[in-house]
Amino acid sequence: MTNSPATTAAGIEAGQDLDHYRLNELIAESTMTRTFRAIDLQDGRVVAIKIPHPALEADPVALDRFRREEEIGASLHHDDVMRIFSEHHRSRLYMVREWCPGRSLREILKAEGKLSPERAIYITVGILRALEYIHQHGVIHRDLNPEHIMVDGHNHIKLIDFGVASRQGARRLTFTSFTQVLGTPAYISPEQVKGKRGDARSDLYSVGIMLYEMLTGKAPFTGRSPVAIMNARLTRSLPPLRLTEFSLAPQLQEVLCRATEREPRNRYASAHEFGMDLEHLDRVGVAERPELTGKSSATPASRILLFALIALVPIILFAVMLLLSRHR
Repeated sequence: MTNSPATTAAGIEAGQDLDHYRLNELIAESTMTRTFRAIDLQDGRVVAIKIPHPALEADPVALDRFRREEEIGASLHHDDVMRIFSEHHRSRLYMVREWCPGRSLREILKAEGKLSPERAIYITVGILRALEYIHQHGVIHRDLNPEHIMVDGHNHIKLIDFGVASRQGARRLTFTSFTQVLGTPAYISPEQVKGKRGDARSDLYSVGIMLYEMLTGKAPFTGRSPVAIMNARLTRSLPPLRLTEFSLAPQLQEVLCRATEREPRNRYASAHEFGMDLEHLDRVGVAERPELTGKSSATPASRILLFALIALVPIILFAVMLLLSRHR
């Protein structure tokens, strides 16, 4: 059975055909899309089909974002990056994506807790290799988190989901929700919290947060709400690792601190530089960091200024949300 162009995403179910694809099973669903594991009836390859709900198709901004995700994904060709295949003849709007076997990094962390330093570093280097490639091609992911990293049985990774990615030089879209501007609260960079668009160094910050979580089994910044989590990274430094079983723990802590500096200019300049330090930890010099020893180098005046800025964050966030709602 082949669906007509008028078939809605909500009405499409596993077992149906969509053009020359057989939809085998529903694997993910959000408020805007449904994703199916499918088989191409022409050549037998397994793919993932992402189908938008009518609400997305009716929203010009969300529709533009969906098409930009497809455009960005179709332009990238790297073993560690999920492919998106352009389809020129379709009976309705949908996206054909590479099928990535394995589990998401989030599923692995939920099942296993913290990972060994060796495994965490290996996975992180794979992520950085993928980032080096997309950054060289002018693409910033902007929403790196464990849900968007697929890991196979050999710990090889696939970087997936370019839903809020941006390309250098492309016009800036007006987003339909505040979370789309920011990305995922537990992993976004301080500059994104402040409402800035972010650049390659913002992606590196997110990788540093994921590496910390892989090593410790928990995210470094927590709170009772997304706003509290975001505020925490503006006021607190990365907690110490306390990896007693790993001989290069101080060097690894130093790498994490460099990757997650609050000021982008103080972070690694590139994914390549970050990855090289991880692969050669014995060459990493360890700086004396007061924030890791509990000693504060802040003056009373600077602390007052910091607290004042913290108090302004919720006001700024509210103003941004109000501005975005007026552009819908």
